[in-house]
Amino acid sequence: MRVLLIGAGGYLGRFVADRLLADPAVQLTALGRGDDADVRFDLATGSPGALTRFLDAVHPGVVINCAGATRGGARELTRHNTVAVATVCEALRRSGCGARLVQIGCGAEYGPSQPGSSTAEDAVPRPGGPYGVSKLAATELVLGSGLDAVVLRVFSPAGPGTPAGSPLGRLAEAMRRAMQSGDSDLKLGGLAAQRDFVDVRDVARAVHAASLSAAQGVINIGSGRAVRLRDAASVLARVAGYGGSLHEVDGPPGGGHLRPTIGHPRTDPDHPAPVAYPYPDGCGSWQQADVRTARDRLGWRPRISLEESLADIWMEAACRI
Repeated sequence: MRVLLIGAGGYLGRFVADRLLADPAVQLTALGRGDDADVRFDLATGSPGALTRFLDAVHPGVVINCAGATRGGARELTRHNTVAVATVCEALRRSGCGARLVQIGCGAEYGPSQPGSSTAEDAVPRPGGPYGVSKLAATELVLGSGLDAVVLRVFSPAGPGTPAGSPLGRLAEAMRRAMQSGDSDLKLGGLAAQRDFVDVRDVARAVHAASLSAAQGVINIGSGRAVRLRDAASVLARVAGYGGSLHEVDGPPGGGHLRPTIGHPRTDPDHPAPVAYPYPDGCGSWQQADVRTARDRLGWRPRISLEESLADIWMEAACRI
């Protein structure tokens, strides 16, 4: 099976590439903006025609799109998350390769959920910020393309390679600094949010399974369990061997002089945080995936515990001490 992987150099893409390379039946070609890609191509600026010519030359059976942006303004997010996917869909429609498309979506497309609930694929998406909006628009483009396609809505990926700007990445960095300076009193804000964390290696397994399946539509990829960031911080402290005290500060977003705010964005007097959605991902205080569709249609279940994911996050952070 010849697979074209877009975004192989990104956080998720690296693990998807590793998973595919471990399958002797897969012939992998990586396309992206970086020098490490087999073919350099920028989806946000490249033309569908150019991509079509490449698809006709390589003739993949599966195209996996892990590319995209998680940070930036609305224009940048739209360019990298929506326009880029429009380019992929149009190129696949024009091409004669007939490839199946596996698109990586995100839980932020759903927006805030009722505390205690599990979000299934038939929930009405109400994204609470520009990132979720840009990803939802991409999903709608894929679903309306007429292609053989599936969208994996990944909730909160964790594990090795976790970006420093993510909640768990900032948490690990705050703890590293506290241990480095001998600080036995760590104050953290924004720990009340509850998120569904899923290990990035389990995500890669789901992508691999989706590429081999005939499943179409939207499929949630998560652990099926919401975890409070406060509890994740406690587990990380145990894994790290941090003997100090963790003090949760539930002040307004960006709470004054206090040190790292994990769940809230920074604010300034001229641009206050939105009251309804005070978390950067626009998902409010709670998100938990219903993952029964992934089990039934992909034969997939998460295998790696959050504790193992946090241990790997800490191992990378500790190397910076």
